[in-house]
Formats: sequence, structure tokens, C-alpha cells
Amino acid sequence: MYRLFRDNNFLLRVDYSMTSFQIVKRETRDSLNKQMDTSKYVRYTPEQVDALERVYAECPKPSSLRRQQLIRECPILSNIEPKQIKVWFQNRRCREKQRKEASRLQTVNRKLTAMNKLLMEENDRLQKQVSRLVYKNGYMRQQLRTASGTTTDNSCESVVMSGQHHQQQNPTKHTQKDANNPAGLLAIAEETLAEFLSKATGTAVDWVQMIGMKPGPDSIGIVAVSRNCNGVAARACGLVSLEPTKVAEILKDRLSWFRDCRCVDVLSVMSTGNGGTIELLYTQTYAPTTLAAARDFWTLRYTTSLEDGSLVICERSLTSSTGGPSGPPPSSFVRAEMLPSGYLIRACEDGSLIHIVDHVDLDAWSVPEVLRPLYESTKILAQRRTVAALRYVRQIAHEASGEIQLGGGRQPAVLRTFSQRLSRGFNDAVNGFVDDGWSLMDSDGVEDVTVVVNSSPNKFIGSQYNQSLYPTFGGVLCAKASMLLQNVPPALLVRFLREHRSEWADYGVDAYSAACLKSSAYAVPCARPGGFPSGQVILPLAHTVENEEFLEVVRLEGHAMFPEEAALGGRDMYLLQLCSGVDEGTVGSCAQLVFAPIDESFADDAPLLPSGFRVIPLESKTDASAATRTLDLASTLEVRPGSARPGGETDATNYNLRSVLTIAFQFTFENHMRDSVAAMARQYVRTVVASVQRVAMAIAPSQLGSQIGPKSLPSSPEALTLSQWIARSYRIHTGAELFQVESQSHDAILKQLWHHSDTILCCSVKTNASPVFTFANQAGLDMLETTLVALQDITLDKILEDAGRKILCSEFSKIMQQGFAYLPAGICISSMGRPVSYEQAIAWKVLNDDDVHHCLAFMFVNWSFM
Repeated sequence: MYRLFRDNNFLLRVDYSMTSFQIVKRETRDSLNKQMDTSKYVRYTPEQVDALERVYAECPKPSSLRRQQLIRECPILSNIEPKQIKVWFQNRRCREKQRKEASRLQTVNRKLTAMNKLLMEENDRLQKQVSRLVYKNGYMRQQLRTASGTTTDNSCESVVMSGQHHQQQNPTKHTQKDANNPAGLLAIAEETLAEFLSKATGTAVDWVQMIGMKPGPDSIGIVAVSRNCNGVAARACGLVSLEPTKVAEILKDRLSWFRDCRCVDVLSVMSTGNGGTIELLYTQTYAPTTLAAARDFWTLRYTTSLEDGSLVICERSLTSSTGGPSGPPPSSFVRAEMLPSGYLIRACEDGSLIHIVDHVDLDAWSVPEVLRPLYESTKILAQRRTVAALRYVRQIAHEASGEIQLGGGRQPAVLRTFSQRLSRGFNDAVNGFVDDGWSLMDSDGVEDVTVVVNSSPNKFIGSQYNQSLYPTFGGVLCAKASMLLQNVPPALLVRFLREHRSEWADYGVDAYSAACLKSSAYAVPCARPGGFPSGQVILPLAHTVENEEFLEVVRLEGHAMFPEEAALGGRDMYLLQLCSGVDEGTVGSCAQLVFAPIDESFADDAPLLPSGFRVIPLESKTDASAATRTLDLASTLEVRPGSARPGGETDATNYNLRSVLTIAFQFTFENHMRDSVAAMARQYVRTVVASVQRVAMAIAPSQLGSQIGPKSLPSSPEALTLSQWIARSYRIHTGAELFQVESQSHDAILKQLWHHSDTILCCSVKTNASPVFTFANQAGLDMLETTLVALQDITLDKILEDAGRKILCSEFSKIMQQGFAYLPAGICISSMGRPVSYEQAIAWKVLNDDDVHHCLAFMFVNWSFM
């Protein structure tokens, strides 16, 4: 410990750690000041700050070489040491991080303030509702205590008579609205406004909070659904960082955000004296499945401003009871009724507060009884319409603020257009409207698959159609089917179909679909061709704010699109894919996987021919274990018909979910090949249906237990031999036993390996190819969230992060020379994208009986999901 003593000319530094005080060193003031100046704070000139800021804008974290280069290139920085330059960039990054964090906290504070205001309004509404119910309850109790039977009958009669008297006193109320004139339409509009506001902020509907919505400042908002009312209704309140006029513009453009909307025709527009607008709209919506008819609406939409400046867009159907002009005939649609609904948009600090109300009567009695939940579920209405509108507005707001990072260098509007085109094309295929040019083809005697054909070239090629490139183009053909599923979570099923395409897809058919993008001729596939793809790679393009929808490009690697390419090892094929509803915690959400083949150029106006799957829940009971359950096809697929499934799976009494699955696949055809393509498409859809049923049975909970049973132990000769090689090679390289077994039989070794607590994986090592997993024990399948069947689709580089890949590359030569290596703790990624941490990893070469290198084995010690 030192202490400085000041003198006029000298500074004495004394060492206190010694037994006695001694003068250790005598230094002049100038020499000590020179020593202290090296750590003194550097004050930069404005010119120096500008130069550093320019470099920071290009590279916030320059390397040591870049900093030295900066000093050489900028003379104004020549008097600053490289260490000080490094400190400046560190401080600059820290300030930037603090600024972003402060901005985020301010945004969260504004959201919490707005949400608090919404909750206070909701609390006031509930208090009023409680007071009203208490008053009614007290009144009814008093009536029951004091009124006799005769008095009760008379009171009921008086109530009926008073209702008739009220109607007689107001005989012109509906007569005035029946007149097809501006005054009558304005009367309907004002009544619609009043009823809508009573639902948006009042107690006209008995609202209950919708379960399953994420709380907190980052939530979508407050979502409620109706209880015991005419039709089905849903309400949402949320905050967005957009001006009210912009929000109104987005919400009125229903085609942009409501995926079930086919068209909106504005047939009449009228201005009102109070500055509002009345519009007469004819809207057509798609049917969600092939088993029901589509709906249409004939409505009046009223846009106006309230006294406090809030914007209101309200809408209701025009019927014989409401009055107003008659709309277009429903033709092939079922006319549904929209009860007073709309949007209340209030200006607030840095944005708008939105109240959304949807209240419809979809005429559920016109569909088969098993499908009525599709039209009677308030949760489905909330997810597909009410929450969808609020999410879309929030998405636009986040894109405008630059908070969303997009892939592929595309503009957000372009990527949104791709998503809309995929969804719309799939809906067109499922519905097959006659006015779009679709016509039904004759059946082959079995009614399970419907095939429709559209000979219009614009159906697929659109504005880019060129007869010289497609001289024999005959049209588009669609094969579709719908089926009911029992006890299959829609999100889980679609997630599996997305991650494990090889379980259900025929790549020969994929190649035929992709060939429509080429001008060369192609043949109808009858079997799987050569050149199987080595795997699929999902390349993300965009996702919505809450990750409920993903737009991505899927690359099918090493696939032969044409026979002449098979001999050359094939080529990659690309799909543009839209996946939504894969969050198992979302109640009433539709899960969907839609894809279309694209070429490498992937132009903004690329033609798309969407196909895919849609799974809609018919009941809203949820499975508590679905979120943690792995997709174990390996064990369930081995259960033979008539045998019992593994015990201990989820009890059907606790999980009873029905859903409807709709499948639609589209293909182009040449004029002379229509019948052949139709037969191929029909058979292919039947094959896909069988594969999906197989997958659904595997992931559906059993009716025999309450827990998930253990995975089935593989018993093939290859597995027995490989387990012996793994254990033997580990002992040879490390000098230790992988595990202790009482017997050295193959069965005992495989059993110990299979039930080992740590993850053990084996992967192939081939020249010029990514290592592909060939074996995993039970813990490995759990960690990767996959199955033995789908394991071959996963490569080593897919599960390792950048740091893990770098470490493995640096240790690879050691593994090959020494036979093994210990890898430090790290993080890997499951096939479902979940991060997994592990304390240590061990890699070793697996040798066969001839001591020849067979594969690589990895053991991940003490892993857990993060």
C-alpha cells in the first residue's frame, strides 16, 4: 500500500506494507504527471467524433487491425492511442444499448399506461354489470316473495300487452328505415352506431375474458368473447403506434388482413351531413373446409367521428327486419348476418387505442352437425377475425418503426403479398368457385377425393402468361379432401408436417409440380424417381410480431427434377411456404401449412400454385401435456393392429379434441394429359391422407393411460451391432466404460445404451456432405424432439450454434487422430427450434469389427431445455 506526500518540488511515495516507514522512491512532479496522463480521460474534438461516428455507422465493433487502419487513414486521430479508440467504441456501443433500452422501457411504460386505462374501463363496465345483476336479482326475489300466482299471471300478461302497446306507439320506426332513401339509411347507420358502442364499451353483450391470451405489455391486448347471446361475438382492445386515420384505412381494407375474405364490393357510397360516410357492401368469404358452403354478407358500413374526436367504423347487415335496399342474390353462398360490429379508434400518446367488435350469425344450422362448432365457436371467430385484425395493424406499426428484421432483402409489403397470395390461392382451391372457372370432374367410383379442373390459363400463369412458353398448357387441376381427426392437436400435427416432409411427401410429385415453372416437357410420375433428396433446409423470410405466422423458403436438397438430371446427382428444389397456428397454447387457432414451388430466381411476381393442409379445432379443450410431448413416431408406428399401445399415455377423458383436416393439392397439366394427371392427383391425395392418418395416430394421446409411455427399444440387427461398436469404441479411445452391464450380450448393451440418461447420437461422415444423424438413444430423441424415422432428416450443423460448429471444426482433426475429444459446455438447437444447454460433450470415432472408421458418436452430458 502506497501513500503520496506532497512537497513544493517533490512527491514522496511511501510503502506502508513494510515494517517501518521508508522512502521507496523519489519522483519529480513532472515525471509523475507524465505517468498519470496515460490513463487520463481523452477529450475528443467534434471533427474526431464525426470521424469515429462514420466508422461506427459502418462497423460498431471494429477489429484491432481496423482501428489501427483508422488511425493511419485519419490524421486527426493520430494523437489518440489505439487503446483509447477501443474504449471509445466500447462506450459508444454501451450508450447505444442504453438508448435502446430506455426507448424500450418508455414504450413499455406507454403500453402499460394504455392497458391500465383499458382495464379501468373494463372494471367500470363489470361494476355496472354487477350492479345491474344485483338489482335484477333483488327485484326477482321481491317479486317471488310478494306476488301470488294470479298476480304473476296478470303481470306477465301486462308485460306482453305493454310490449304490444310499445309497438303500436312506434309503427313508423321500421317503416321509415324501409324506405330506400338517404334519410332511411342514415337512421339505420345511427342505430348501428349506438348498438356498436354499447358492445364496444358497454354491457350490451355479456363478455367473458378469453383464456389462452398472453398477458403483459407485449400482449396483443384484452380479448373477450360473448356468452349466451344471439350468434357469436368477440371483442379486442389494444394499443398500436399508428395514427387513428392510418388505423382506419388499414381496417377498412378487409382483403389485406382477413384471410377468409374473398372479395368486398362497394356498391354505393353516400356522404352524411355530419361528415360521415355510408357505404353499401357486398362481401364474400371462403368456406374453411370442403364440407360446407361459403358465406356472404350484405351490409351497411358507417364511418364517422365522435364528439371527442374518436373515429368509428361500424357495420351491420341489411335484412327485412332492419330495412334498407336488397342486396345481390346469394347464388352459391349462404347468406350470413352481421350484427352491429366495427372499430372504435381513439387517439392516445404515440398511437391509437383500438376497440374491435365482431358479432355475426353464420347460420350454423345449414351445415352438418359435426361441423357446427366451426360456425358456433366464439374462440374461432376471435382468432380468425378479431385478433387477426389487431395483429395485422400491430404488424404494420412494427414494420413502420423498423423493429422487424426481414430476410432475403425483401420489402415488408412484398413479403406480405406473398403470404396473402399463398393463403388466397389455397382458399380458392379448397372452395373451387364456379365463377372462377372451376368445374367438377367425374369420380372414379370412390367419393373420398374430389377433383376439380380450371382450364383458364390466367388461373396460374396470370399476367405473366406467355403462350409461346407454354404452348400445350391445359389448365390447373386440384385434388382435395376433408376428414375428421380425433384427439390430435392441430398445432402439433402441422408442426410435424412442416418439419418432417419426408414422412408424407412424394418427391416425384414435388418434381412434377416444380416442372410447371419450366418450359420443357415433363412426364406424370408413377413412382419415386432416383435422386432422393438428402434433406430439407428451411430458410426464414419473415414472421409476424407474435410468431404466429412464418413465411419461409424450403430447399429440398439434391433432388432430380427431370430424369436426365438423376444421373447427375439431381438438383435442389425450392418451395415458398406459409406456416401458421403452430403455437399449442393458442386457443381456437387454425393451424395451416401452405406451400408452392418456386424457381431459384424467386421474382416478386413469380407465379404460385399453392397446396397444403389446414386443421381447425372443433372443440376448445386443451391438452396440458401437448406442449411438452415429443413427436415419437418410432414407438407408436411399431404397434401392430389389434395390439395395445404403450401404457401411460394421456387419458382421453382429460383430452377430447376433434378437428377437421382439409387437404388440397394443385397441379398443372398439358392438354393431352388431363386424365392421367387427374388419376395421379387423386391417388396422391389418398396416399397423403393415409400418411397423415398414420402420423395423427402416432401423436394422438392414447385412451389407455395418463402419462406418455417410454419410447420403444429398437431391435433390428443393425441397432444391436451398432450399440456394441459404440460401447467398444468408447472404451478403446478413452480407456473408460461408457456404462456398466452385467452381461456382454448384444441385447443388454443396446438396452443400456437406449436408456442412458445422457444423449448419445451417431452421425455419418462423408466427403462433401453434411454429417447426417443415423442413430439416437431415447434421451437423444427427446433432446432433438424428433423420431427415429425422421432422424435422417437432421444434420449435425443444424443443431449446433456458430460457437459449437467452430469448436467442433477446431477439434475435428484431434478426433480423427486421437480417436476422441472433450468439447466444452454449449448450446444446441432441437428440430423444433428450442435451445438446449449441455455441460459437456464427448465425441469419438466408432470403429467396426475390423477397426475401420464407421461413424462419429457424440454424448451430450446433463442437457436440459432452456
